[in-house]
Amino acid sequence: MILIDGKKISTEIKNEIAIEVKKIVENGNRPPHLAAVLVGHDGGSETYVAYKIKDCEAVGFKSSLVRFDDDVTEEELLNKVEELNNDESLDGFIVQLPLPKHISEQKVIEAINPKKDVDGFHPVNVGRTVIGLPSFVSATPYGIVELIKRYNIETSGKNCVIVGRSNIVGRPLSVLMSQKAINATVTVAHSRTKNLEEVCKNADILIAAIGSPEFVKGNMVKEGAVVIDVGTSRVKSDLTKSGFKLKGDVLFEEVADKCSYITPVPGGVGPMTRVSLLQNTLLAARKEIFK
Repeated sequence: MILIDGKKISTEIKNEIAIEVKKIVENGNRPPHLAAVLVGHDGGSETYVAYKIKDCEAVGFKSSLVRFDDDVTEEELLNKVEELNNDESLDGFIVQLPLPKHISEQKVIEAINPKKDVDGFHPVNVGRTVIGLPSFVSATPYGIVELIKRYNIETSGKNCVIVGRSNIVGRPLSVLMSQKAINATVTVAHSRTKNLEEVCKNADILIAAIGSPEFVKGNMVKEGAVVIDVGTSRVKSDLTKSGFKLKGDVLFEEVADKCSYITPVPGGVGPMTRVSLLQNTLLAARKEIFK
């Protein structure tokens, strides 16, 4: 069993990006600029945005943080999105989700200029991804594919089962895994899939993105499978100072010994999600997606 080290690979990619940024600046151009819009004071969102700012500093990007309180109106937020769309000093920006219930997340996503949509959530980028045009691919699927490539995992003709059908992970990942660069045969399973255990056991590559801690047990994985765990659930624990522990969608203790490759939680997909946002921002700065 080989442990897929997302932290190691993300560090390698950040070093590659930093070298590229240095060249951009040496050629007399400004560094790439990424902004994040944060609404409210959700603990998870605060932490994630703080990491994004730290990542920008590590590779030489300029970063900006735009804050709003929970009671910001939808109109005020949409006005800020339009302002960022028109800011020529800004290459890309994200609006951190989730948003307060009185604001339509879909309306905000659709208001972002696709050329600056480095989260890859806008329907234009999703559509371009589906038909194989250059696009900003949402960060988690992008990171997973990058891990698979950098570990030289064989994908052509392999059965890939993705457990989870979210618009952020499962659906876009199914498209990427079936494209000619990967050539996997993809099944998207979910909570209503019949005989889910048997479907999963047929997978050469099993990707768990269902958001249910330790959902995938040993009896759902065949010998020699590649297992990618996307889950990040905070569960109560008496073994940590915080009183919580991060768990994935895979019961690691039962599954690991059966695998050829497996991602840990934490330290697997998570770091790759963060670095993929940097990769998208670099693409935006180069104007490589929308010519």
